[in-house]
Amino acid sequence: MHAFSPEITGRYFYYYFSSFFYDRIMSMTAKSSVDSVRREMIADMMVRLPMDPKEQDRIVEALSDADALIEGLERLIAKKRLIKQGAMQDLLTAKRRLPGFSGEWVARTLPELAEIRSGGTPSTSAPEMWDGDIAWCTPTDITSLKGTRFLSQTSRYITDLGLRKSAAELLPEGTIVMTSRATIGECAIATVPISTNQGFKNFIARPDTDRDFLFYLLSFQKAGFIELCSGSTFLEIGMGQLRKYQVMTPEGPSEQKAIAQVLNDMDAEIHALDTRLAKARQVKEGMMQNLLTGRIRLV
Repeated sequence: MHAFSPEITGRYFYYYFSSFFYDRIMSMTAKSSVDSVRREMIADMMVRLPMDPKEQDRIVEALSDADALIEGLERLIAKKRLIKQGAMQDLLTAKRRLPGFSGEWVARTLPELAEIRSGGTPSTSAPEMWDGDIAWCTPTDITSLKGTRFLSQTSRYITDLGLRKSAAELLPEGTIVMTSRATIGECAIATVPISTNQGFKNFIARPDTDRDFLFYLLSFQKAGFIELCSGSTFLEIGMGQLRKYQVMTPEGPSEQKAIAQVLNDMDAEIHALDTRLAKARQVKEGMMQNLLTGRIRLV
């Protein structure tokens, strides 16, 4: 524990340390041959601060309010995600039916719901196959979405030659891309024509299958897909396994659309909260930059 002089309160130093002071220390260790901080490294560091403890308290109060807003949004988002997970569990297994729908669900194989395609990688030693205008998706592009449904751009692009000279396929807008190697069952909906590497199985919904329903249904099967790979040292779902995989679905597309709409609305609410959270974090960062440097003074 560190003792603080009367000129600086512990809570004020907490905020100062978590912003400027921490960055300064890290920059010092980056230039040093050691990976730890010694007392003599920081003993002579100068810290700008308001000398009046009351002003420190007012700054702490403002930043604490910003923290409370952020923490409240984080708790609300976690709650909404749990509610959505419960809704998927109920709606995608017919445990709960939406008003106006009845009748038994039917078992279908995945090829009955969608055309399934794979991907490929152009030769990395052929530069003329790369840096074109065809989006080429890798699993990192999906995991970086952090749960967002739609994929509009990728980190790498290939040329027409790369597409022709590899197993990659140009998939239409609206294709559901799903990771099938190492990371299993992560899905996204492509909003542009796209290709993928061989670590994907890609689903083009058939005319009588609602695309959004299929997206949620595939996402919900993640545990089942992983179970298919049990016992293997390298997790991967083969095309043969997916062709035999069965799911239960409503007999007609109208109930599929209704279920997808409920889950779409939940996703929209979570996305709106995520946007508010990101904005709240930006606001707090700006407050720290201004209040902890004296650029803005509180009355």
